[in-house]
Amino acid sequence: MEDQTQTFGTKSVGLSFNPGNNEDVDKVKKLYAQVIDKLNELRGEERNERARLASIAITEAQTAQMWAVKAITWKD
Repeated sequence: MEDQTQTFGTKSVGLSFNPGNNEDVDKVKKLYAQVIDKLNELRGEERNERARLASIAITEAQTAQMWAVKAITWKD
């Protein structure tokens, strides 16, 4: 995936990074990318309380996505 075709969400979750080619990792990253893109639209250009809250939600979604990938790829 080339940088110019990526959305904010796909860049945020590192959609193109999946060295194990794990299908579940790809699915989860795509879902989180959609959520992050929606939140990015919501925060818009103005920097107000809504934008701040959307930014926090984006950060938390990025964190949750990383933990989800760790759970998917966990080996005992």
